Amino acid sequence: MDISSTSANAISTTINGEKNYTPALTILTSLFFMWGFITCLNDILIPHLKAIFSLNYTQVMLIQFSFFTAYAVVSLPAGMLVEKIGYKNGIVFGLITAGVGCLLFYPAAEYQSYGIFLVALFILASGITILQVAANPYVAILGKPETASSRLNLTQAFNSLGTTIAPYFGSLLILSVAVKTAEELKSLNMEELNAYKLAQASAVQVPYLGLAALLLLIAAVFAFIKLPKIEGGNVEGAIDLNSSYDHYHQSAWKYRHLILGAIGIFVYVGAEVSIGSFLVNYIGQPFIAGLPESQAGKLVSFYWGGAMVGRFIGSAVQRKIKPGSVLGFNAFMAVVLVIVSMATFGKIAMWSILAVGFFNSIMFPTIFTLAIDGLGKHTGQASGILCMSIVGGALIPVLQGYFADNIGIHHAFFLPIICYLYIAYYGFKGHKHEYQLAAISK
Repeated sequence: MDISSTSANAISTTINGEKNYTPALTILTSLFFMWGFITCLNDILIPHLKAIFSLNYTQVMLIQFSFFTAYAVVSLPAGMLVEKIGYKNGIVFGLITAGVGCLLFYPAAEYQSYGIFLVALFILASGITILQVAANPYVAILGKPETASSRLNLTQAFNSLGTTIAPYFGSLLILSVAVKTAEELKSLNMEELNAYKLAQASAVQVPYLGLAALLLLIAAVFAFIKLPKIEGGNVEGAIDLNSSYDHYHQSAWKYRHLILGAIGIFVYVGAEVSIGSFLVNYIGQPFIAGLPESQAGKLVSFYWGGAMVGRFIGSAVQRKIKPGSVLGFNAFMAVVLVIVSMATFGKIAMWSILAVGFFNSIMFPTIFTLAIDGLGKHTGQASGILCMSIVGGALIPVLQGYFADNIGIHHAFFLPIICYLYIAYYGFKGHKHEYQLAAISK
């Protein structure tokens, strides 16, 4: 059970009369790293399972569909769970759930079942959803309101460290075994084919068993450490103004800037996951780089590494420039880079699409903090709504997979462009709500 802030001095100190939450934030950063690492491994699973189960782009995108559908199903119940048992216990429960999901990869590989893989991904993502519902608002609340966006960007930078490392290690462990072509598979007899599929599927067992052990170990650590107890309803400040607007409505659903922010999270995650999901196959195209999967997978680290660098820079920039303006600029630059990739070939097309990761960097934490701005006692419910919107990562990649099957992988990237245009609107205008504007005009 969460302890009171009075007894939480083991990991928080008081400096000049103000609470110092740096120790608590440092511990929480490990969570952001872990779920970034796990989520990004999907980009390696996609080409691997596509090959061993002979799937088309639409079918293989069910990996992302199963994973991100959990956000739609679990987020709101997770919000209620976290409000009932507290942030700390919510984190522990989420870690255990994610660990169980990782363990299910073993029977999925043993029985060579794509269906079990999808179930395992759903359970794994359910645990990560609970972690996000608990940890994102906790970081935003754990400090001064005016620096919430910068603080969440900083912790999200370590999330990006996980996404940067994952493709490289995933390529070494999962894509290292050469995948046979369709012609080579036809030459195998039934016994050889089954042995090949088992070997390919088993390549995921050791990595995910290791992840399960690590998640359960972190859960044990969080079960025994002391974290400050801070409730969303106790937050009186807004990000840009020292006032709260939580008394205007009885439900978070009534706040326009939150709903527009939820749409922003939906299209952002959809665009980011769509691009990341197709990178290995995209870079492997003869008209782009023509690289084998094991090499193309390592280059995906540049996409997520750009996001990591961008978040560290963004954390500092947003202390000087309004978060909404930074968000709008980054979304506009992402549009430009995707258009360049679609209009060119070779290295220009490859590096321009990889560079999108840098401008993706600050989008999620900035949209998140702008959307919960001034919601006070509604922060927990708002967090559930925003995390539910991560389901965009389930739907938009499948839609892009459909277009890739029908108009080609090169032209299918028009879909992320539409997503980034909306994010630019939210950054420049959509995040401003009538209560905030009214307060400014006084």
